[in-house]
Amino acid sequence: MNITSAKFLTSSPSYDKCPDLKMHEYAFIGRSNVGKSSLINMLTGNSSLAKTSSTPGKTMLINHFVVDDSWCIVDLPGYGYAQRSKEDRKRLEIMIKDYILNRPQMTNLFVLIDGRHKPQKIDLEFFDWLGENGIPFSIVFTKLDKLSSTAAKKVTGDYLVSLLERWEELPPVFRTSSVDKRGRQAILDYIQEMNLLPIQTE
Repeated sequence: MNITSAKFLTSSPSYDKCPDLKMHEYAFIGRSNVGKSSLINMLTGNSSLAKTSSTPGKTMLINHFVVDDSWCIVDLPGYGYAQRSKEDRKRLEIMIKDYILNRPQMTNLFVLIDGRHKPQKIDLEFFDWLGENGIPFSIVFTKLDKLSSTAAKKVTGDYLVSLLERWEELPPVFRTSSVDKRGRQAILDYIQEMNLLPIQTE
């Protein structure tokens, strides 16, 4: 897939305020500071599309970006950011889960994991919740340019082995870097394949 245009559409405070679109939506989520905005910009080839920040936890709304006037990237708030207030964390949790459970256009949820780290309890619990609710999702390891190829292979491999202790089979897995663009074509090819499926709108 070659992307020719990507533009910001709107920000929404809740799933029921999201735009009424008849397009496939691919949502991206992860813990704060996982490199979500950088990955979205890398995928679309637009370095200023999603706003990146050195301060984690900036995304507080559901952000829609239209790609090639035919499908959407959805930037969801990060989860697990401890410096947010308890009220903000609860509000964002409800916003995220409502979107994931109730947005029929969401064709796949890409869950981003910092490829340098071992499995975190909050991520594992989130995977389990997705599985329990039958949500189609993929795992995206990020920031792999910060590791040698050998280390990246070992760390991500060990991570997946640990998941198989909880899961009978793994979802699709992508290994990426926003710096050297690895994994970009694999994700775009996967989206192109999913775009062939019927669009769910209700």
